[in-house]
Amino acid sequence: MPVMLLPTDDDDAPFPPVESATQVPNGLLAVGGSLRPRRLLAAYRHGVFPWFGEGEPVLWWSPDPRCVIFPARFHRSRSLRRRLNKDCFTLTRNADFAGVIRACAEPRPGSPGTWIVQPMIEAFIELHRLGHAVSFEAWAGDELAGGVYGVQLGHVFFGESMFSRRTDASKVALAHVAATPDVELIDCQLPNPHLERLGAETIPRARFLHLLRELGAASGPAGGRVTSRSR
Repeated sequence: MPVMLLPTDDDDAPFPPVESATQVPNGLLAVGGSLRPRRLLAAYRHGVFPWFGEGEPVLWWSPDPRCVIFPARFHRSRSLRRRLNKDCFTLTRNADFAGVIRACAEPRPGSPGTWIVQPMIEAFIELHRLGHAVSFEAWAGDELAGGVYGVQLGHVFFGESMFSRRTDASKVALAHVAATPDVELIDCQLPNPHLERLGAETIPRARFLHLLRELGAASGPAGGRVTSRSR
């Protein structure tokens, strides 16, 4: 089945059924459309996310299986537990969303570029302003040492990217996400060895969508605008 082309002037045009996503590459569902809040929120509510590179059109994905972390199964290695117990970092939520997403977009060793292109940065900063995109930060003094950002709907946190400027700072930030009472599911999208060492696992897309319908509509503390600090 051909990949659907979304209109750029109609953010209410529905996505195709996720079951129509390609198998190779895994999960490509649609092309085009906008990155305006209405379109982005509709995507995440349906288990779809944007992922594309510089010079490419907006690409929308819904892979099967889906990589997730259940917070109760988040793996704190011995070294990570020691670092958490030493209170090496001050942890915050939504203290510097723009700083986190821009740090995630910085070039990394061995990587030719980034998928967090300027239109994505601007779109997610706007989504944060509206209270739907959130960040978790790890600070070493006044230095933003690491962090993770994503979208939160109900009790589901859709992790987009994380970064470290100090050893284990991104792991500490993700541990902060896993320990947050209003997060019951962390979406990691696609698996990689780093996430798997932290407890990520793959589940069928159908199960992910069931959990999203159940947890994404849950009420509780807002995921967007409250800033918290903890040691």
